[in-house]
Amino acid sequence: MNAGDTAWVLVSAALVLFMTPGLALFYGGMVRSKNVLGMIMQSFFCMGIVTVLWVLVGFSLAFGPDAGHGLIGGLGMAGLRHLGAGVPGFHLSVPPMAFVIFQMMFAIITPALITGATADRLKFGSFAVFIAVWLLVVYCPIAHWSFSPGGWLYHRGVLDFAGGTVVEINSGFSSLAAVLVVGRRRGWPHELMSPHSLPFTMLGAGILWFGWFGFNAGSALSAGPVATQAFMNTQVAAACGLLGWILMERLREGRATTLGAASGAVAGMVAITPCAGFVGTMPSILIGLAAGVVCVLAVRAKFRFGYDDSLDVVAVHGMGGVVGTLLLGLFAARAIDPAGSNGWASGGGAGLLGEQALAVVATIAYSFAATWLVAKAVDRVMGLRVTVAQENEGLDTTQHAEAAYTGAPMHRIGG
Repeated sequence: MNAGDTAWVLVSAALVLFMTPGLALFYGGMVRSKNVLGMIMQSFFCMGIVTVLWVLVGFSLAFGPDAGHGLIGGLGMAGLRHLGAGVPGFHLSVPPMAFVIFQMMFAIITPALITGATADRLKFGSFAVFIAVWLLVVYCPIAHWSFSPGGWLYHRGVLDFAGGTVVEINSGFSSLAAVLVVGRRRGWPHELMSPHSLPFTMLGAGILWFGWFGFNAGSALSAGPVATQAFMNTQVAAACGLLGWILMERLREGRATTLGAASGAVAGMVAITPCAGFVGTMPSILIGLAAGVVCVLAVRAKFRFGYDDSLDVVAVHGMGGVVGTLLLGLFAARAIDPAGSNGWASGGGAGLLGEQALAVVATIAYSFAATWLVAKAVDRVMGLRVTVAQENEGLDTTQHAEAAYTGAPMHRIGG
């Protein structure tokens, strides 16, 4: 065990956890004032339910000994049993419990990301059941595929430093499935649904940016050169994503917006997530710029195809994850991390790019299909969506009997 590595991983875990309240503010500022507490509550609920499920069975399903064909772990480590023997397939310089804690924070924020797509219209009780089932049925298998040495994508040599497939593509295309099941907000796209507090959103974006250093650099699981490079790449890609997004806004709309700056920075960090410890600084510039441009263009898709992704989770996280995962196949370099591979631009040929593309397709297909089935089942049994009257009044009062701002009308539960 290395004390420095342990300290870095624990600090990084705290940074990643802090991202979820940051996400709550980021999303909360973008919804209308009648739904801000409902939005924040969904993120905080994820911090509660995922923690318990991760300890009971989630970690075992994601990182326990493979239960067959690299698809999912077994239940041999349920309740965090047998951690004394280490985490299967990993040679850690930190206590196994530190690894459990760090990965738990990833499992918390991933379902919280989906809440941005379904904003303004979910019943809280149904949301709670959906998230609990989704974690076990969708997140844990994909985490096993890409993060666990027993997973089938890991065996094929797919690279995913910090969650391009597991967190970003997974949450993005799960969001697409969820919004197709739950349907559009009343009045969308004809009614203007402006953010109620862009300062909230900018503060949340700043917290996300801060926490992402733990998300990416912490994934090195040691305090050394790879973590340092991942830290630098995260900053560079965020900056270039921001610049790419607002440049496109300026060219297309004639102005650059604060919301665009925040969204672009997030898009850049999303795209660098799978690449962070495997590429150099100069490729990070290209990856961030590409994400900013692609993601701002992808926002238009929801209007073209008619799906109501409220806060653009599909465009930013789904497409940003695709951009980063594929570009990793071009720019990965063993000179940065000997545990990685050489991509096409580093003399490694097209093999890695092909494997990365396979990971993208497999993750999209499973996350979309499995989430659609989970959402349909919950909708059939409980109903996912609030009533028309509740949607018009807002989630804050109808689901939580609270109001974010003084003077807002209160709704008594059951009355």
